Amino acid sequence: MVVVVPLHCFSFHHCLRNHTTQLPLSSRSITTSTLCFHSPIIQAKLPFFTNSDSFQVGRPIGTYGFINITSYSAFPSGPGNDYSLEDLGGLKTQDVGEGNVKIRLYEGRVSRGPLSGTPVTFKVYPGRRAGGVVADALAANELNTHLFLQSSTKGIAEHLVLLVGGFETATGEQWLAFRDDGKYSVADYAKIVSKRVSKNREVSSWNPFEQGLAIKRRQNFITKLFQGVMKGVAYLHDHDRLHQSLGPFSVVLNTISEKEGSYLIPRLRDLAFSVNVRYTELDDSGKLAEGLWRRATVAGAFTQMEKKAFGIADDIYEAGLLFAYLAFVPFCEAGLMDSLSLQRLLENTFQLDLEATREYCLADDKLVNVVEFLDLGDGAGWELLQTMLNADFRKRPTAEAVLNHRFLTGAVL
Repeated sequence: MVVVVPLHCFSFHHCLRNHTTQLPLSSRSITTSTLCFHSPIIQAKLPFFTNSDSFQVGRPIGTYGFINITSYSAFPSGPGNDYSLEDLGGLKTQDVGEGNVKIRLYEGRVSRGPLSGTPVTFKVYPGRRAGGVVADALAANELNTHLFLQSSTKGIAEHLVLLVGGFETATGEQWLAFRDDGKYSVADYAKIVSKRVSKNREVSSWNPFEQGLAIKRRQNFITKLFQGVMKGVAYLHDHDRLHQSLGPFSVVLNTISEKEGSYLIPRLRDLAFSVNVRYTELDDSGKLAEGLWRRATVAGAFTQMEKKAFGIADDIYEAGLLFAYLAFVPFCEAGLMDSLSLQRLLENTFQLDLEATREYCLADDKLVNVVEFLDLGDGAGWELLQTMLNADFRKRPTAEAVLNHRFLTGAVL
């Protein structure tokens, strides 16, 4: 997906009523979160800080960007291949490129007001001057989406990160402050655990009983993790919002210790590409959603109802790829599998045939724990994965249906 945003697109500083905020500020440190949107003004229920003086910034903790999907095509066609692009519902290929927006992360805390002392993570967009209109639009979209969701009459979502403030600096950078509910992502968890798998394989004397307990803990941890992810997705969809960038880096965890699995709370983040699919907003969803609607058209979704269904199904497909990642990578040795190689394996090599994928895994001793996990409940894991990755978007389940699947209800563990 190549994201192109025109100059007339909404900007970050227009989303804040105090849109002249600069560093440093001497105005009051707390404002109510009355923000300006395309649609009606929203009043958030929590204190929201639009003044940089309300925060203290700590050390930098990392940077990241995003990946562009630069083209779309069908799986290989010809003799022996039964799929066409229409059959596949406009699935994405792995023709990718690095995005131009670089995002910085910092530790920090709220220094004033009722949330004083609350640790936060700052997400810093380069702003229009350095990152162009795309960076400006992404920051504005993330801000708008969080404030809309946090004003919900249904309450604050447990499985979404909480935005506590945002401001723009004199240099045009856009800072979003999120409550710090964990510094590790799913990708971090998988990397650490896969290294442990590699180390344990080198120790042939590892107690089989302890090994069995460790595998069981991992199965329970991953199941609860994915339940939390899907609860977050269900909350978004219930509020007519799509995530559209769901993956191992877009889920933050409050713990990565499998022994502390009962305390695990996964939270979705990175809502910069979120899309409003309320019927009244579909025709004005902006340039950030152009790639989604282009693929919807290719898949045969033309009416507003069909486009919304396609968007929801697209999120479910991304969640299915994340489920596959969780089922494979934490049970494999370090370096054996990553998200892109796994996606290529599923989409290109086996063309979303999970039965064929299972046969492949059975022949590889390094994947025995993957098969064991997905085989639980007489193959319930493979069954769930197959339905979420169904080539026909119309046959994919809703987020609520995924949560009610027997693999996630606890019946198989």
